[in-house]
Amino acid sequence: MSLKDRINEDMKNAMRAKDAPRLSALRLLLAAIKQRQVDERIELDDDGVIAVVDKMLKQRRDSVAQYEAAQRFDLASAERFEIDVLTAYKPAGLGADEIAAAIEAAVAATGAAGPADMGKLMAVLKPQLAGKADMAEVSKLVKTRLAN
Repeated sequence: MSLKDRINEDMKNAMRAKDAPRLSALRLLLAAIKQRQVDERIELDDDGVIAVVDKMLKQRRDSVAQYEAAQRFDLASAERFEIDVLTAYKPAGLGADEIAAAIEAAVAATGAAGPADMGKLMAVLKPQLAGKADMAEVSKLVKTRLAN
């Protein structure tokens, strides 16, 4: 069963269970998937769906930070719920040790020596780690590694 089919089945189950918040989050996800398919005139595979989920997770995390800064904890909790729903469709992420090993391997492969080489290093890491790790966190780790 493809990831998109699984999301559709989960949406149907949420309808049957009358779980309105979960249903709303799943409808938003399916709408984003459909929008990308229409915009690019393609049928998304699982990797494409995961990319949409990643983008939505990033948006939700940014929203949580902004809502908390504005003391709107009710809206922040709604966004956190959506993050929980969306996270269920992400593959198991890499651990900190695996990410650090990938960074070290990329440093060795590219010969990156300082902060000026960050773009070159991220270009190597992104195809390897996209969808498996939070790229913002990877970027922070790369900055720390290159600063040494």
